[in-house]
Amino acid sequence: MPGRSPRPAPSRAGAALGAALPSIPPAAGQGAPVCPAGRQGPKSCNMLEAIGVTPCRAWGRERTAARAPPAREATPPLPRAAAALRARGARRRPKPPRAPLALQLFTDGITNKLVACYTDEDMADAVLVRVYGRKTELFVDRETELKNFQVLQAHGCAPDLYCAFQNGLCYEFVPGIALGPDHVRDPCIFRLVAQEMARVHAIHANGSIAKPILWQKLHKYLALVKMDLMIPPPFFFPSLHPDVPSLEVLEHELAWMKETLSQLGSPVVLCHNDLLCKNIIYNSTEEHVRFIDYEYTGYNYQAFDIGNHFNEFAGVKEVDYRLYPSKEIQLQWLRSYLQAYKQLTQEDQGGRGAVVSEKELETLYVQVNKFSLASHFLWACWGLIQDKYSTIDFNFLRYAKLRFKQYFKMKPVVTALQISK
Repeated sequence: MPGRSPRPAPSRAGAALGAALPSIPPAAGQGAPVCPAGRQGPKSCNMLEAIGVTPCRAWGRERTAARAPPAREATPPLPRAAAALRARGARRRPKPPRAPLALQLFTDGITNKLVACYTDEDMADAVLVRVYGRKTELFVDRETELKNFQVLQAHGCAPDLYCAFQNGLCYEFVPGIALGPDHVRDPCIFRLVAQEMARVHAIHANGSIAKPILWQKLHKYLALVKMDLMIPPPFFFPSLHPDVPSLEVLEHELAWMKETLSQLGSPVVLCHNDLLCKNIIYNSTEEHVRFIDYEYTGYNYQAFDIGNHFNEFAGVKEVDYRLYPSKEIQLQWLRSYLQAYKQLTQEDQGGRGAVVSEKELETLYVQVNKFSLASHFLWACWGLIQDKYSTIDFNFLRYAKLRFKQYFKMKPVVTALQISK
């Protein structure tokens, strides 16, 4: 939300929450949410209780409702001065009234529902409560999301996670502004974005060999499209909707992408996988950016994460692919990224900054633009699924059509790009 006070507006992960929020249920079979990090403080406890969610831990003590209270100890004699005051009817000083709880609803999102709870006018004490959108479990693995949140938090790349409940999360508010298409084209800001992405990509897989989630995701989304949106055989429609390719074409394109893109040699790293503008929070005071919303985070091709981000320069609600970054902007962005990534992943730099060769730069440029096709394909399928299930006010079908259209428009262009040998 450019130009507004420091309040983030996540896009695929936020929306108006409305009056239904106080009825958030606890996790099935539990009396309270789970506190995955064990870090829930009095701020989050008070605010969660105020909106009807029972926190999992009181600050500094375990709940003791199930235990018998300890025997009272004998009260020691009061000092004479205190006894004299009590005898004269002195009363304890009343506690100051608690500040009223305010709610800030976020309406830019198209996957989940999000609200900030706070008492300070400047939202300095805000916590965020996110409630998952309807049927989003079809394409989001919530257990994996929680694990990735904790991994990113442990490496300083995510805010504190206060608790998780059956259909949502409560976590720390990230101050700053959510970026828009104009911001991500600003060299001062996009260099920060490139460096922060490098920081996420540099997180190791704990010695295991990471596998990219891209093909599994694409096959799953296409299967959902086939299962939920098509009439059973032999009555298949030739196309799902006008301007949407037939199932046969989609299956052919997925097979072509898997064969072509997997041969490009892009490293597999920990990726955000959904880095649209509104998922980047810029703090102008501290001159840094932070990424939010980790529903799609997982190990994936480096070039996919970057190509997906470049696609998002066009926006979400008002998509304009004329805003896709030029080669000049891409090369500047990629140079900043590679410098940061090499510094983070190569221990011995001999006292020098990381050197990025022209060949490395050109190779990554080709990989990124080819993988941008997979980004279009994935979010187009996602849009078809959301069009059937989501209750959020957004034209998912139109969005899916735009992404498919851009996929086929850019396919011959990026196919012609070649990595020099």
